[in-house]
Amino acid sequence: QVQLVESGGGLVQAGGSLRLSCAASGLTFRYYIMGWFRQAPGKERTFVAGITWSGGNTNYADSVKGRFTISRDNAKNTVYLQMNNLKPEDTAVYYCAADPKALGGEPDYWGQGTQVTVSS
Repeated sequence: QVQLVESGGGLVQAGGSLRLSCAASGLTFRYYIMGWFRQAPGKERTFVAGITWSGGNTNYADSVKGRFTISRDNAKNTVYLQMNNLKPEDTAVYYCAADPKALGGEPDYWGQGTQVTVSS
């Protein structure tokens, strides 16, 4: 059974930082592209960042470029999202996702989400 378990969310003031983690089990982690998505209240879930199988390539939504960094540790089956200079508009539930080929469609697996709240 595949499980993606996010952690690291919380309440932070604008300008602060958080580091999200997503621990994967039940799959061969290095064979999966990993990504982070987020969903703000009343809005659709949107892509935040993605990283390829070995971590050699990353991509980001324009709204987070230069502030967020995605990374992975294949030995620990974990993907991270370092979030710096957080803004109130970053407030959302953040979801980890995994897919063997791409994140552009509906990824095969999702985590349960972790809440990030940024106060002004």
